[in-house]
Amino acid sequence: MQVEHLLVGTGKGLVIFKKTAKGWQYEKSDFIGLPVSYVYSDERNGTWWICIAHRHWGLKIHRSTDKGQSWQAVRTPKYPAYAKLRSGKPATLRKIWSFAHGGSDRPNRLYIGTEPGGLFYSEDGGNTFELMETLWNHPSRQDQWFGAGRDHPFIHSIVVDPRDSDHFYIAISCAGVFETTDGGQTWAPRNKGLVAAYLPNPDVEVGHDPHLLLACRSNPDVIWQQNHCGIFRSTNGGKYWDNVTGQNGFPDYGFAIEIEHDNPDIAWVIPALSDERRVAVDLSLCVCRTEDGGKSWQTLRSGLPQESCFDIVFRHSFAKNGNTLAFGSTTGNLFLSENYGDHWTSLHGHLARVECVCFA
Repeated sequence: MQVEHLLVGTGKGLVIFKKTAKGWQYEKSDFIGLPVSYVYSDERNGTWWICIAHRHWGLKIHRSTDKGQSWQAVRTPKYPAYAKLRSGKPATLRKIWSFAHGGSDRPNRLYIGTEPGGLFYSEDGGNTFELMETLWNHPSRQDQWFGAGRDHPFIHSIVVDPRDSDHFYIAISCAGVFETTDGGQTWAPRNKGLVAAYLPNPDVEVGHDPHLLLACRSNPDVIWQQNHCGIFRSTNGGKYWDNVTGQNGFPDYGFAIEIEHDNPDIAWVIPALSDERRVAVDLSLCVCRTEDGGKSWQTLRSGLPQESCFDIVFRHSFAKNGNTLAFGSTTGNLFLSENYGDHWTSLHGHLARVECVCFA
């Protein structure tokens, strides 16, 4: 499917850019004034999905089948009455963190990852969603899952194996990576080799904080993650993770990661100062790229602000399509590169805080 739009979800609405003969141009804005928490384009059928976090009306989902010319409201997932939090209180939907389709052989299946840690699935193209009880009832959830900077754990990454739609991974902050090989009937943690430096035992089986998880489509056994405690890569389907943080600890902490799906050795990250500061390293914005599986990293700065820069990039605010990469920052800057990150241009500098970006 030809990609011709860039969807940018911000704290004040959805901003849409279109690729033209003159380059990428602003097209229009929708849901003006409303905070957009997630945008997703289903590559199977071209449907656009947008999640809105109304301050008054709560969480809403809309979809478009005509490239944003019109939008249809969709019923928001709801936790069943029996679903309880650790405190014993009923679980209620706090935020929608991720969307994913269920595989090319299952055209009507969709997944939604939420806070407080529930995975929902749909078998009717998103008209209705049900909680995946097997994951919600996993024995580790009550005592070993916890929030990362938020009150509750949340599922921000869903990665379906293109070879087998019954095989997929989720990433939870904080819990870690979980794998199912039977369509969600059973789940196993896949966190060996990761480090949870903030816990008394950094090698715990469950309790890790992956910030984003991606798998290489041409070699799905190669999985990357930007983690709270570094950058990690697995070459055996998550059975073991290698720490590929840069030399001298740079790059290290960050939220976003992108990968080359035709080459499992290539990835990009956007470094930030960790924890309480959360600003660009040395107040200088850069993107780092590896072409050898994380053995070494190049620092790409051309076209990016190099002084007094307080931008950071959230986990879903970095996207790639072919040789084009785009990212949006917390200060409303939107940057784009059409040569794999070697040089960047400013596409817009006056947006609200960017929460997510997506090529469509």
